[in-house]
Amino acid sequence: MSTLREIALLRQLNSHEHPNIVKLLDICHGQQIGRELIMYLVFEHVEQDLATYIERHSKGFSTFQIRELTREILNGVDFLHSNRIVHRDLKPQNLLVTRDGHVKLADFGLAKTYDFEMKLTSVVVTLWYRAPEVLLGLPYATPVDIWSIGCIIVELYSLKPLFCGTTEGDQLSKIFRVLGKPAQNEWPEEKVSIKWNSFDVINQIRIDQISPNICETAYNLIMSMLTFDPTKRITALEALNHTYFNEEPINT
Repeated sequence: MSTLREIALLRQLNSHEHPNIVKLLDICHGQQIGRELIMYLVFEHVEQDLATYIERHSKGFSTFQIRELTREILNGVDFLHSNRIVHRDLKPQNLLVTRDGHVKLADFGLAKTYDFEMKLTSVVVTLWYRAPEVLLGLPYATPVDIWSIGCIIVELYSLKPLFCGTTEGDQLSKIFRVLGKPAQNEWPEEKVSIKWNSFDVINQIRIDQISPNICETAYNLIMSMLTFDPTKRITALEALNHTYFNEEPINT
């Protein structure tokens, strides 16, 4: 069912030929083994994923490069969201980078057309890029993708993942250590089993301490994405209109 869902989504997306979405070129049927039908999805060839791209740039990226990569990620995500699709698994391994440095979103195995107030399965998004509402088992929608993008932008600056938790609880602890613990009135006390007072923030460190090279406007954009309350999180379209993408100089 996951494969069929991915094929249906890719067919739908292909018709728009969006430059930041990987193209599905063909679907080939292989031999049938028992009740299983082997299928091959043929995609356009893209040289590397963003994780590999980051590894190959050990000296880091210029502000201009990070802006352009971020802009293209947001363009692709805004396109998905405007078509009522949540990717749900945005991470460097699922963002492809062409030889000339352009981004294409890939791997739609977890993507889902959403309805409001839906509650999807919790087995989504690599733990390190997972939004708090997913970690807490709450209903969610498009803001989960925005959270993941915020984590990825910091990684483009620092060249290492921002939150490296080992369990859901540990992931939340690492998030709060950097972003601070949410106010008690923001905590969904009646909807989750984990209590607000279960977390103690010790030796808090800010994002701009982790990556001193993050400029003020980039920091502002990142913090608007990494907001605990998903209803207060910036949208992809709002992010594309953020000062970060318009300020001068844009080529440093």
